[in-house]
Amino acid sequence: MKLLILSQYFPPEVGAPQNRLFELAVRLHKMGVEVSVLTAMPNYPQMEIHTSYLGKSYVYEEKSGLKVHRSSIYVSKKRDILSRLRNYFSFVISSARIGNKKLGHVDFLLCESPPLFLGYSAMYLARRKKAKLIFNVSDLWPESAEKLGVVNNKLLLSFAYRLEAKLYRQSVFVSGQTQGICKNIQQRFPEVKTYWLPNGVDLSYYNPSETQAGNWRQKQGFAVDDVLFLYAGIIGIAQGLEVILKAAKALQENKRLKFVLMGSGPEKQKLERLKTEWALNNVFFLDAVTKTEMPEVLKSVNASIIPLRKLELFLGAIPSKIFESLAMELPILLGVDGEARDLFIHQGQCGYYFEPENEEALVSAIRELCSDSGNFTKFGKNGRTYVQRQFDREKIAHAFMEELKKYE
Repeated sequence: MKLLILSQYFPPEVGAPQNRLFELAVRLHKMGVEVSVLTAMPNYPQMEIHTSYLGKSYVYEEKSGLKVHRSSIYVSKKRDILSRLRNYFSFVISSARIGNKKLGHVDFLLCESPPLFLGYSAMYLARRKKAKLIFNVSDLWPESAEKLGVVNNKLLLSFAYRLEAKLYRQSVFVSGQTQGICKNIQQRFPEVKTYWLPNGVDLSYYNPSETQAGNWRQKQGFAVDDVLFLYAGIIGIAQGLEVILKAAKALQENKRLKFVLMGSGPEKQKLERLKTEWALNNVFFLDAVTKTEMPEVLKSVNASIIPLRKLELFLGAIPSKIFESLAMELPILLGVDGEARDLFIHQGQCGYYFEPENEEALVSAIRELCSDSGNFTKFGKNGRTYVQRQFDREKIAHAFMEELKKYE
């Protein structure tokens, strides 16, 4: 079996889709699938082409048995819609050209969305390579872009919705990262077959019994008895991270409580200004770290805060950062309602839920967690047990392999 994964994002970039696709691809390769990856020159999230790839229109490399083909992409730090579209379509064009030139026949082509427009390249290459198309939806675009206010142009939205429908109908099945995504697609396109392909975690890599905390706390200037609450990920519009700063402001009297926001993104400067304006000495902004460093960071903190904005759109969202935190036996404070709340709070009992964008609810959850030191251990143990049972990457890859065999 030959599988081509088409994605704008892939390691060495750091991020949720990058890790998820790489981990799935490596496991499928070990099961005997010949996996190729067609991706862009690494640039995300800094929006700068990595030094060793600068000025190149094509690079071939092998990574953990995967055949990785990289094509050119336009990048810009500007966040306007024109710059974004140039970014997306430059890779659409280059991936179609390189894919047609460098790749032979494949049995399946799995296209990662967003960006939705990469579907143009996917349809073209699937036709040229006589491959069965699988459209993998990790975010309902353009619906999410419209509801977040990122895209308001009616003509562009209409164009994108038509493309979305065409891609779903041309796919042998559409895989969704959450059950909510699959349900949304099934309701709008009842004739389209969907498959839940969840995110998960490598339990052998994120293993608290095998990870040392090291001196990360000391390096960052934190005391041994500080209680550290971590947000690690994209600092963007969708996350609604202002709630963490507001909660930190309300909890300033407790000098042991510290709030760490690790990562980069379009909202970081705004939040840093708020920290200064509110004189928040208990809030710390740190740069993102590599995947290699992340287990040590998670081992060194006390709990994770995982918020999203209060939108109906996010009732089916499951932020990927949940899995690594739970695998490392960290309790979570979850500001995401719907599917995530049901899975990780009600079923898994992995921490406390707080209403999205409600700082009073977050303050209450923090105080409840800290009211008994045993809560940290209890919810941490529950979390690892739950992801072992439900979100082990090995089990997810084997189930997906069985699904592919149905369409051979």
